[in-house]
Amino acid sequence: MEKMEEILKLITDKLAEKKAEDISVIDISEMSIMADYFVIASGSNINQIHAMADFVQEELAKKDIKPKHIEGYNSGNWILMDYSDIIIHIFDKESRSFYDLDHIWKGGKVLTLS
Repeated sequence: MEKMEEILKLITDKLAEKKAEDISVIDISEMSIMADYFVIASGSNINQIHAMADFVQEELAKKDIKPKHIEGYNSGNWILMDYSDIIIHIFDKESRSFYDLDHIWKGGKVLTLS
């Protein structure tokens, strides 16, 4: 498997290519055993949210990185993509504001990927 930072950069780049808004990466490794990183992004509508999730999944599959589990795809207001060490959350704006994962996990380290 590639270095974690390279995978996180690939994910955030692919989300950005699909016009994701407010992309954040939070290192939660010292706070939780469920994963090491959360990637959180917002989309404007269900079609864009689906496109972001599909694109990220396709690009990671090219590197033989497959999700352990995906939830919420049909509803489209919050898609959770579980890649074991990385959990990707793609929200519509209303759901992101309501669930406010950025605030709940504020004790984690917010990463800036170059």
